[in-house]
Amino acid sequence: MKKKVALVGASGFVGSKVLLELSRRGHSIVAIARNVKAIEKLPNVECLAIDVNQLDKLTKAFEGCDAVISAFNAGWDNPNIYEDYMNGAQHIQEAANRAGVKRYIFVGGAGSLYVDNKQLVDTEDFPLDFKQGALAARDYLIDLKLDKNLEWTFFSPAIEMNQETSGERRGNYQVKENTPVYDDSMRSILSVEDAAVAIVDELEHNKHIRKQFTAGY
Repeated sequence: MKKKVALVGASGFVGSKVLLELSRRGHSIVAIARNVKAIEKLPNVECLAIDVNQLDKLTKAFEGCDAVISAFNAGWDNPNIYEDYMNGAQHIQEAANRAGVKRYIFVGGAGSLYVDNKQLVDTEDFPLDFKQGALAARDYLIDLKLDKNLEWTFFSPAIEMNQETSGERRGNYQVKENTPVYDDSMRSILSVEDAAVAIVDELEHNKHIRKQFTAGY
């Protein structure tokens, strides 16, 4: 069934690929970003320039949608990334609730995945450049678990999902809930194109309602 989907962060690294995947599958998309000029022109896409802190505008944009997908990121070089991430994520969640949209998929980070009973973000060798953003994503997941209204899913990408590991859409992947997927060489790796496939597959098949999941090769 084709859906009407509000996509927050439609111009970003992950969001732009989710937008492309939604469009190629024939879904109708309300693409939301601060700068709509950066959103790729694709079929079935309506672009809206909205900041995630504009709660009323965000709520109105969500009205009539079947689902909200958030690929929101507060910016890795943002000195206030923790506070801005938490505020932005909570606004998106609140807008979905206000608009009466039940299905909510949030793209978080790999830092909340467990290795040897410890979350990656709490390990000693976790990169400092990504620490505050990863802490925000982990803490937001804790908050999200308290929401008993939304049919939420929290997607954590593979540990290695970046420009270097991307560029190819294979269309296949493996999933786990809160521990990384490793390939034969013990790398947790996924292209952003296949992360988008996993996210839209979840939208269409609803296999992780009120759960976290991750994907990798």
